[in-house]
Amino acid sequence: MAATDTAEVTYSAQEGIGFVTLNRPDKLNSITEQMKGMIVEAFERADRDAATSVVVLRGAGRSFCAGHDISGNDDEDGGAWRTDAIKWHAHLAGSVHSEMAPFNISKPVIASVQGHVLGGGCQMAMFCDLVIAAENAVFAEPEVRFSNTGPAFIMPWIAGFRRAREFIYFGDTIDAATALEFGLVNRVVPTEDLAKATLAYATRLSLIAPEALTRTKLALKRGLEAAGFRTAIGAGHDVIATLYAAETDVGRLFDEIAKRDGLKAALTWRANQFKP
Repeated sequence: MAATDTAEVTYSAQEGIGFVTLNRPDKLNSITEQMKGMIVEAFERADRDAATSVVVLRGAGRSFCAGHDISGNDDEDGGAWRTDAIKWHAHLAGSVHSEMAPFNISKPVIASVQGHVLGGGCQMAMFCDLVIAAENAVFAEPEVRFSNTGPAFIMPWIAGFRRAREFIYFGDTIDAATALEFGLVNRVVPTEDLAKATLAYATRLSLIAPEALTRTKLALKRGLEAAGFRTAIGAGHDVIATLYAAETDVGRLFDEIAKRDGLKAALTWRANQFKP
């Protein structure tokens, strides 16, 4: 799973398969503002690569992706824009665009996930055509616990509304076996076999004629879009921008603890409240 490039998002190819790698392992591949554009560019490059017909999305190191970086290091103007719903809408547009990058390209994308599959990383994996998970993978959208959520509400289209509501409302973590039961992943493999199993899975898919793969993916996409898929994703983005700009009691306490004791302490404080 190691990436050889120093860039935070890399693209490589071998034997008909393209690999987009999130390459920020020391931060669990959490996504910065700069990485959003890099993710889109990497997928567009993969789509243009005439030597490949299948794309694999993976994360370097022990985790796939811990979501969007909420450390505040990307704040512009000292973070004053965070109380402006219009600016939040524009800010979140980049998140939605990068998360949908696997969905938007013409080639099928296989997400290969291990460790943390959280927040925006979890959503991006769900936008992939197929997902193969290591046994140690854990999935969650915990943003709601500090008064954020979304912005790409794809899970109802995959797991149904009952499961999606519980998963998103509570922010609970589920393991790989439960994700398989929910239909969030296609298969689960031993953690040590993930890279090998992913390559075999992608190689098998690459035996299908590229024309058949792209046309089939397009037909399925068009069906989703006819059913209102993009409209629903856009509606969620529009509504949630106002939440991000709002101040809540929980959000204020979370921010106070994060500023005083660090982000890890704030996350631990909130997680402890949900322990049985």
